[in-house]
Amino acid sequence: MNSKTRPRAARRTPSLRTLTLAVLLGSSAAASAQTTAPLPQLGKASLKEVLAALTPEEKVKLVVGMGFYPSGFPAGMLPPGDPGDDKIPEKVPGAAGRSHAIARLGIPSLTLSDGPAGVRIDAIRKGDSTKTFYATAFPVATLLASSWDTTLVYRVGVAFGSEVRAFGIDVLLGPGMNIHRNPLGGRNFEYYSEDPVVAGSMAAALVNGVESNGVGTSVKHFAVNNQEFNRMMLNSAVSERALREIYLKGFQLAVARSQPWTVMSSYNLVNGTYTSQSPDLLTTLLRQEWGFKGLVMTDWYGGKDPVAQLKAGNDLLMPGTAAQTQAILAALKSGQLTPAQLDANVTRVLELVLKSPTFKGAVYSSQPALKADAAVARQAAAESMVLLRNEAQALPLAAGRKVALFGNTSYNLIAGGTGSGDVNRAYTISPAQGLREAGFAVDATLTDAYGQYLRAEKAKLPKTKGLLDPAPVIAEMAPSDALVQQAQANDVALITIGRSAGEGGDRQVANDFDLTAAEQALLKQVSTAFRAQGKKVVVVLNVGGVVEVASWRSLADAILLAWQPGQEGGYALADVLSGKTNPSGKLATTFPMAYKDVPYASEFPGKALPGSTGTNNSLMGRPSANTYNEGIYVGYRYYNTFKVKPAYEFGYGLSYSSFTYGKLQLSAPTLAGKITASLSVTNSGKVAGKEVVQLYVHAPAGKLAKPESELKAFAKTGLLQPGQSQTLRFTLTAADVASYNTAAESWIADAGTYTVRAGGSSLAIKQTATFTVPKEVVVKKSRPLLVPQAPIAEMKAPAQAK
Repeated sequence: MNSKTRPRAARRTPSLRTLTLAVLLGSSAAASAQTTAPLPQLGKASLKEVLAALTPEEKVKLVVGMGFYPSGFPAGMLPPGDPGDDKIPEKVPGAAGRSHAIARLGIPSLTLSDGPAGVRIDAIRKGDSTKTFYATAFPVATLLASSWDTTLVYRVGVAFGSEVRAFGIDVLLGPGMNIHRNPLGGRNFEYYSEDPVVAGSMAAALVNGVESNGVGTSVKHFAVNNQEFNRMMLNSAVSERALREIYLKGFQLAVARSQPWTVMSSYNLVNGTYTSQSPDLLTTLLRQEWGFKGLVMTDWYGGKDPVAQLKAGNDLLMPGTAAQTQAILAALKSGQLTPAQLDANVTRVLELVLKSPTFKGAVYSSQPALKADAAVARQAAAESMVLLRNEAQALPLAAGRKVALFGNTSYNLIAGGTGSGDVNRAYTISPAQGLREAGFAVDATLTDAYGQYLRAEKAKLPKTKGLLDPAPVIAEMAPSDALVQQAQANDVALITIGRSAGEGGDRQVANDFDLTAAEQALLKQVSTAFRAQGKKVVVVLNVGGVVEVASWRSLADAILLAWQPGQEGGYALADVLSGKTNPSGKLATTFPMAYKDVPYASEFPGKALPGSTGTNNSLMGRPSANTYNEGIYVGYRYYNTFKVKPAYEFGYGLSYSSFTYGKLQLSAPTLAGKITASLSVTNSGKVAGKEVVQLYVHAPAGKLAKPESELKAFAKTGLLQPGQSQTLRFTLTAADVASYNTAAESWIADAGTYTVRAGGSSLAIKQTATFTVPKEVVVKKSRPLLVPQAPIAEMKAPAQAK
C-alpha cells in the first residue's frame, strides 16, 4: 500500500523514531532556553517570580540567619550556624546577626545590630589596627522616657538612625519597650516605663526618628519579657485583660503610630506557649487585629520548635542554627510545613530586603557624625533628668562654687547598662569633668584620692568573659575623717551613687535596690560634716533602675536623678546643676518607699518548677514559672488604687520654676466620637522652663474593677519665659477610656461619668472636668487569645475585696 492509499490518520501518525527524536530535540531546546533565559532578579522581577525561582533549600536559608560568632564566648558554647557561614566575612564586625544572601537572584545579606542606647559593634576590627570604630552612647530608654517629650526622642532617633546607616547596618535591634513591672528587672534601663501609653509613645517616636534614615528597627521583646530570670524557659501566667491593657498596649500604640519594619518576639512563654510559637500573638493579634505589615524575628536562639515558629508567623529565626535548617527541610519533605506557609515567611523577608539600604546600594562610611550626635545626646540627657528634691533652693549651684565630689561614679560615670544594651563609645564624661568645664572648682585632693583608689581597684577586677557577664562593681571608697574634714573648705558637697545592671540577670534587693552599708555611711559622714557648717549636700543618682530613697533622703538637700545619661552625662549633669538647663523630667516609673511595697514583691522574678534541673540563669536556665497576680495593678495603678504611699509618685518631678494651670475645658459634656480637652499652662516662676502636663481619667464603676486613675495622654510645653503661657490640647475617644472585658471578648467603654484630671504627676492633680458616656460603647470585638492554662487569683481593688 502506498502512501496515497493509506488512511489520513495513519499518514499523520509519526513513527516511534520520529517521536523520540522530537522529544529529544524539544527537551534539548527547553534545556537550552532554561540555561540562557535570565534569572529573575529581586527588585526587577515580581516577588512571585523570585519565589518561583528559589529552591526549597534557598527559601529555608532566607528564614534562618547565618549564626552568631561573638568574641568572648567559649568554642562550642553556642549552636553552630549552617556549615561555612562562619567563614563568610562580616560586613560590620560585631553586629549581632545576618541574613543569608542568594546572589544568583540578586538577594543580598542584611546586617542586624544591637543597640537600644547606641549602635553596638566591634571597636577594633581584625586586619585594621589603624582605626577604632565608635558609636554614640545615647541616654538609656528610662531616662528618655523621663523627658515626656516625643519630639526630643524623635530627634534622638534621627541621630541614632544616622549612625545605623553610616555603619552599613540595615536593622537596629531596638527599641526595647517592655513594662517596668518590678524595679528589680535587670533590663529595665532598656525599657521606658511602667505605663503603656508612655512606653508606646516613646517607642513610636524613636522608631520614626531612626527609620527616617531609611533603616529599620525591631521593637522588642514581644511580649511579657519583664525579667531576666530563666528567660528562655520561663512561663508567665497572665490574664488576658492584663495582657491587653498593660503588656501589649504599648506595642499596639507603637505599631499604630510608627509601623516598625520588624518586631522581635521574646524568649519566654506566655500561658504555656513560647511567644515565638504563638499564632495568637504573632498572627491573630499583631497582624490581623493591629494591622502590622512587617516582619517578625525571634530573639537570639529563642523558642524550641522552628517549624512551629514559622507557622505562627515568626518569619526570621535569629541568629540561625544548622539544626533549624535541617528541621525545616525535614518538615517540608514530610508535609508538616506547607510550601505556602514557607512562601509567606520568605515573602516578608524579601519585602524587608527590598526596603533595606544594602539592597538599595547605600554608600556607608563607618564614620558617623559623632560630634553632632553627642550634642543631641547631651541635650536629651539634660532635658530628661528628674529633680526629686530641692530643699531651700539648694540647686542650681551658683557659678564658680567650690565643689567636694564624693562617690566612685562622680569620677567614673555609668553611661549605660551592660549586655546587648552596651555601646562602644569613644569616651564618657564624668561628673567631675563636666563640673570643671562648667566653671566649678572641683576639690583636687578628693579627685586625687578617688583617682588612686579607682585605679587600684580596677586592676583587681577579673577580666570579663563575655557579653552577659555582670557589670564589675567596685566597692564605694570610704574617705577618711581627715579627707572629709579638709573637703569642708568647699562650698557644697556632691555625692554620686551609681548602679549598673543588664542582660543576663535581675537585680537584688540588698546592696542594689537598697543602698550598701558603705554608701549609707558615706551619706551620713558627708551630710553631718557639711551641714554642721551650714553647707548643702547634693546627691546624684546615676542608676539604671529604681533604688530606695526614703530612708536617707533627709540627709540630702537636693537629689537629682540622672539615670544612665550616656557618654555626655557629665556635661548634661553640669548643665542641670548650674541652671543652664532647667530640669523638666518627670518620673515614668514609681519610686516606692520600700521594696516590700511593690505588689507581690517576694514572688518576683519567679520560681523554678519542681523537679527541674539546671542552674537559674538567663542564657539557658531551667523550666520556671511566675504568675502575674497583680493583674492590671502595675506601678501607679497599684499605689494609687490601694492607697500605698510611694516615695516619689509616677509623673513626679521638680523644676527651678513653677507653673500654674488654667481651667480644664472639654469640648462637649458627652462623649460622641471624641472630646477635646484643653488648658493653659503659665510659667509663674522667675526662670524659663518647661512643664509636662499629664492627663488622667477616673472611670465610673462598671462591670469591671478599674484603677483609681489611668494616664491617657500627655504633652510638654515649649520653653516658657516667666509669665508666658501655652495652651495644650488633648483628644479622648471611646477607645482611650475602654477596658478589656474578657467575658464579652470586647473593648468596652462603660456608661457613666468620667473625670478627667490634669496635673504635674499622678497625685499632683491641678484641674478636673467631667464628661458622660450615655450608654455602653463596644469599641472593638475580639476573640480569646493567649488564654491562661488555669484561673489566676488576681488581686482585687479595695472596693471589690472580700
